[in-house]
Amino acid sequence: MKIIQSYLMLASAALFLTGFTWGFPSDPCKDALDTADKLGTYSDEARMRQAEARITTQCPDGAAAHFVTALQQERAGNNDTAIQEYQRTLKLAPSFARAGGNLGLLYAKKGMNDEASVELAKCLASVQEPSYHKALAQILASQKVYSLALYHFGEAAQGLPADAAIPLGVADIYAATGRVEKALEEYNRALTIDPGSAKAYMGIGAIKLQQGKIDAALELLKKAEQVAPQDRPLHLMLSELYDKKGDAKLAGYHALLGGKPRVIPEVPKQPVQPVPPVLSGVEKEIYLLRKAIKEHPEDTVAYEKLGHIYRVDGKDGEALDAYREAAHRNSSNSDVYLNLGMLYEKKSQLDEAVVAYKRAVKVNPTSAEARLRLADIRFSRGLYQEAVEQYTEFLKLRPESPDIHLKLARIFVKSKDSAQALASYTSVLTYSPNDSDANREIAVIYAQKGDNDKAISHFRKALAVKKDDSEARTALISVYVKNKQYDEITQLLKGAVELNPDDPVNHYKLGLMYDFKKEYENAIAAYKKAIELKPDNARALNALGRLYMKTGRLSEAKATLEAAKKADPTMEETTVLLNNIRDEFNPEPRKITKGKKGKAKKGKKSTKKSKGKKSTKATKKR
Repeated sequence: MKIIQSYLMLASAALFLTGFTWGFPSDPCKDALDTADKLGTYSDEARMRQAEARITTQCPDGAAAHFVTALQQERAGNNDTAIQEYQRTLKLAPSFARAGGNLGLLYAKKGMNDEASVELAKCLASVQEPSYHKALAQILASQKVYSLALYHFGEAAQGLPADAAIPLGVADIYAATGRVEKALEEYNRALTIDPGSAKAYMGIGAIKLQQGKIDAALELLKKAEQVAPQDRPLHLMLSELYDKKGDAKLAGYHALLGGKPRVIPEVPKQPVQPVPPVLSGVEKEIYLLRKAIKEHPEDTVAYEKLGHIYRVDGKDGEALDAYREAAHRNSSNSDVYLNLGMLYEKKSQLDEAVVAYKRAVKVNPTSAEARLRLADIRFSRGLYQEAVEQYTEFLKLRPESPDIHLKLARIFVKSKDSAQALASYTSVLTYSPNDSDANREIAVIYAQKGDNDKAISHFRKALAVKKDDSEARTALISVYVKNKQYDEITQLLKGAVELNPDDPVNHYKLGLMYDFKKEYENAIAAYKKAIELKPDNARALNALGRLYMKTGRLSEAKATLEAAKKADPTMEETTVLLNNIRDEFNPEPRKITKGKKGKAKKGKKSTKKSKGKKSTKATKKR
């Protein structure tokens, strides 16, 4: 038994004083996917950028990284590229619901309603996201599946109470099914949310028109015209209404604006003179600028203004052409080059975007946005030195940008420049002292440099901000192990168990700590809990069997170690422990023989030795 106890003491000490790594390493791709699933909860853009950067660093080729790329492409307006990235995400992680939901939203934008409804329905089986409900409701309403559409609009309304499009969709369904009072109630609810909703005015106006209340309908449609002067269906409704009032002139005018001009009969004796088009708002501005450019082709400012109008109006192709013309004429307006670069980025023409951003910086060195976008492209291409230069210049202009300081710190970590990394992390914490990522990452550098006090301080800060930060917890335990701070280790492990009570690994680690501190009953309870959660947990079974041996409970030790052997036949320690138990139970007997008088007699070998000893003594005497 003493041999067994000695062996066990050596085994326990080895766990703490040698290369023990405290449990199984976590899966970075799974962690990245968990973080990606929570991206929608961030309202702060800086935190969103930090989380996305962490995801792409943790698992650069995994599903979560493709999901982040899809989000970024979608934000840039590159919907086709975003769709491809969401599809790649789902290929790697088919059960990642948010990728399916976002893909469904993009399909819906492109009018691919069948594909959209499939993705949205699958996603909503596991994620109750209001925007997904809303999109599916709009598709079902367009397909006249009104009962299901109403259900999904109702679910969407719970999470999006300030979205006027939801009561508008419900009102349209009620209007289509003849439930006029309900429709009016929903249109008015939409106006309460958005007093400038042209569609709500049009919906109520259409009902009034059906009821023969022409003047009331006209007042409502005029309000809608003030909000949406270029809405063609609205002008066609006004044309119909003026027809009913007998005003042919206004009816024809609104028909023209609605895209269905009336045919004017020819008068042979009085040929119709060409008249300038009837335009208003944006169309009028574009017309006048085009006219100015025709008269003065080198008018750089006219091209600049035209580009701005097209970009705001969502006409990217026309905006790109106008900005290129302004750039060709050496515009001195840095916004021209900045906007040109962003439009190139939307088209994934990154080389052209880099050229445009460089020209923006040359024209205006204080263009922070151009420097940031240029740095991001350089970073994405692995050109870290150039990225550092641009991020540094950006921070001179906008020093209170902790997310950019963090990005810069991570570049320095990659290039193994710990001094610069520490300086950048310190800047992050100056502006955002509770940034859990920055605290954890700077702590890692301090731990590598052997400055354990600072490492502990920052790890503890990271855990105070984010209790479920498993990376910080594991790293802090490693530092405490080196310092032999066993009480602190125990507290951390207890915290891990409280946060994840169903994780057998946490219970196993806590059992090891109690075992080492000789709190055997607590250790047994922790090991048993680990085994309860995972019956084939070979490590926990082995540790429990070893502890039973240590406390003299050999029968229980034997049964437990045999279970460990069955769970993992390759575990050498289990085999050694079982052999020791067998030796304890079945000690090998000594071989004896009997002499003539029945007394035990030594074997031949020992007899020879004894004779040899006697002869030696006799020789010495002689």
